[in-house]
Amino acid sequence: MRAWLRELIEGDTARARSFRYGLLAFDLATILYVVATSFIPPVPVLDYIDAMIGAFLLAEFGARMYATRELKRELLHPATLADVAAIASFIAPITGEGLGFLRVLRTLRLIHSPMLLKRLRADFDLFRRSEDVIVATTDMFVFVFAMTGLVYLSQHGINPGIRNYADSLYFTVTALTTTGFGDITPHDTLGRLLTVVIMVCGVTLFLRLAQALFRPAKVRFECPACALMRHDPDAVHCKACGVVLRIPDEGDG
Repeated sequence: MRAWLRELIEGDTARARSFRYGLLAFDLATILYVVATSFIPPVPVLDYIDAMIGAFLLAEFGARMYATRELKRELLHPATLADVAAIASFIAPITGEGLGFLRVLRTLRLIHSPMLLKRLRADFDLFRRSEDVIVATTDMFVFVFAMTGLVYLSQHGINPGIRNYADSLYFTVTALTTTGFGDITPHDTLGRLLTVVIMVCGVTLFLRLAQALFRPAKVRFECPACALMRHDPDAVHCKACGVVLRIPDEGDG
């Protein structure tokens, strides 16, 4: 059983790739569900859906922990702790509000996984050509979504300007861009500290995204001499060691 689970989680077979893509799709669907239900008044059917999502996440979490080769390291990983909080909130909601949005940190961990990055490059030409932009955009999305969730969790019910995720998103983006319209403002110390984190970290992520968008594109090709991975698209020699490169192209230039 452990070997089979490791093959699904770590393997490079077609079944393992489908399994990991399926998990990524489920994570994204879970995130959308958390956002959508923030606009809906509490109804009993949502409790059942939350419980089913929590049970699935708990099963996946247990399988991952059973299959891991480094259990202690895995348990202490921030994304794992976020998984535990998200699972607990789906199975037994805390103070009436779920922490399911923390599942987005799992998406961040997946998108930075060397194995998934390798598969995305092999399977999708668009990702291969725009990897830096896609990864930087994903980082920005995860940060905005996580901060929006934290703002909603900490301010909903005590701040009349925060009624749903849309209000939280609006506040997060105005704080992140340092626009600060002032129509929604934090009313407590925790809210103000979150605002500081949003502004400081958000500017850094914006700069990284802008750099990925506007700097010249690089080709990923390992230099046979020094192993440098990034080169100009028309490079003939490696800029680090000078060896002749034979970068394959599609012959469309």
